[in-house]
Amino acid sequence: MAHVNENFLKLPGGYLFPEIGRRVRAYSAENPGKKLIRLGIGDVTQPLAPAVVEAMVKASLEMGGKETFRGYCEETCGAYDFIRFAIRNDYKAKGVEISDEEIFLSDGAKSDCGNIGDIFSLDNVVAVCDPVYPVYVDTNAMAGRAGDHDGERWSNLIYLPCTAENGFFPALPERKVPDLIYICSPNNPTGAAATREQLQVWVDYANAHGSVILYDSAYEAFISEPGIPHSIYEVEGAKTCAIEFRSFSKTAGFTGVRCAYTVIPKALKRDGVSLNALWNRRQGTKFNGVSYVVQRAAEATFTPEGQTQIRKTISFYLNNARVIREGLSQAGLTVYGGVNAPYIWARTPDGIASWDFFDKLLRQANVVTTPGAGFGPSGEGYIRLTAFGDAQDTEEAVERIVSIL
Repeated sequence: MAHVNENFLKLPGGYLFPEIGRRVRAYSAENPGKKLIRLGIGDVTQPLAPAVVEAMVKASLEMGGKETFRGYCEETCGAYDFIRFAIRNDYKAKGVEISDEEIFLSDGAKSDCGNIGDIFSLDNVVAVCDPVYPVYVDTNAMAGRAGDHDGERWSNLIYLPCTAENGFFPALPERKVPDLIYICSPNNPTGAAATREQLQVWVDYANAHGSVILYDSAYEAFISEPGIPHSIYEVEGAKTCAIEFRSFSKTAGFTGVRCAYTVIPKALKRDGVSLNALWNRRQGTKFNGVSYVVQRAAEATFTPEGQTQIRKTISFYLNNARVIREGLSQAGLTVYGGVNAPYIWARTPDGIASWDFFDKLLRQANVVTTPGAGFGPSGEGYIRLTAFGDAQDTEEAVERIVSIL
């Protein structure tokens, strides 16, 4: 008789965003004439850049020709030379040298952030920022590293509070030393971006204790302030302790195209074993790679034309973030983020619980947000809003929210 993975049975309720979807569908069914404005799930709304579309069309036509057809990608790490060259040069422009063999393409940073656990022992102690992107927590719970859930937190995870008092960046743990440390900057959900000095503390700590930092930089393209690192490898010593995840989803609107990449330096070893080699073995066994058409699309994002077009779209979203941030601030809410990230982290008024405020905004303002409690214990008392909507809808959403405060 087959048996199930009992770790799945320990997961509390549903994944955050399906639960939001369930509540929204129920409300819409009760109120079919209401226009909802969605500032909850962080899906993009602006179309792909023309340079990207042109590259996809050209690559698609190549796939229809005998001489230009491509099958399995048998090149290094499942990535063609042209995309590895583009990614390598992008890092080089930031003062970071990486090699072709250190770049691994995938269908999304979410996948890699979850799958990276395959190369680590189940007895590793995991630390997560709190609040945190739920994928980091749930995938470790599914693997069996998280322990048991008491209704609020997992018994075996180290929670690193990220609060207004510490600028939404965690302090080093005082007791138990974590083996795996998830850090996201610019952060989802708080919108905070770590400074070089803040990251240096964690890099030094990881190197001193043999820990590995799992660094999610999916939103680095939204950094607008000077001096904020776009890569953890800009920090001295990071290549011997950090794995970096990058994505084209929010940077270039690839949420429906699917492409990302993970960088694992060859210098990163644990137990005398290369983590780069382990991940290469894992990917070669479980993943057949990103399609040629999509790799050409990703390459186009690094061209001068692609960069210009993408920066225009990112500026569009950052302006939406400004509208939300300024509008809610003027209405009396305490807000954070929205400067180096497409997320605004707003404190709920009068101590209202996150899910209660979510329901209030849904039912009274017809605006969909994300309750902070869904991101962890320290997220209680906050909501997250995204800047990925249309400009007119974003302005209307702010007006609606302000009207009910």
